[in-house]
Amino acid sequence: MSIQFCNQCGHEVVHRIPEGDDKPRAICTQCFHIQYENPKIVNACIIEHQGKILLGKRTIQPRAGFWNVPAGFMENGEATRSGAIREVKEELLADLKNVTLFGVYNIIQRNQVHVYFRGELAHDHFGPGAETSDVRLFTPADIPWDELAFPVGITALQRYVKEMKTGDFSIKEEDIIIDYDLLKQINQDMQ
Repeated sequence: MSIQFCNQCGHEVVHRIPEGDDKPRAICTQCFHIQYENPKIVNACIIEHQGKILLGKRTIQPRAGFWNVPAGFMENGEATRSGAIREVKEELLADLKNVTLFGVYNIIQRNQVHVYFRGELAHDHFGPGAETSDVRLFTPADIPWDELAFPVGITALQRYVKEMKTGDFSIKEEDIIIDYDLLKQINQDMQ
């Protein structure tokens, strides 16, 4: 557990299961406030334009140098859709239209929930943002599958490409299991 001090009074915490609970929690030794650690929400958007998919090459860790669907952690005070739109603007300098929910992916090993949307470019203006070195439109056949950053992006893109052939898009909820070696690499990248 990463919580070491109380966010109410600053005293040290102990980790134990509170009465009526079933998981260890951070409990303040002074004021007895219970702090909860909850999953992080990541917003993402798969962007289509004239039968191609827009991806950005990451300049930041983890997985710098790999291609990715624009994605990032949700900010306080924003909704999932507006967070995904913000990430696209920050990373790819692109404006979107027709943004709809595509899928929810649980990454239990990383304590994350990824909310994926799909959208279209509002116009054909885009470019690399502060966290991106390159931005390109790929035909489904040309997506650099071996150079994609994260398993969740690969899973979502594979389903998107399959459903884009028929134009019949579904909304799915799915658990993503990360390969141990990749998880180790991602953790090293973050240090």
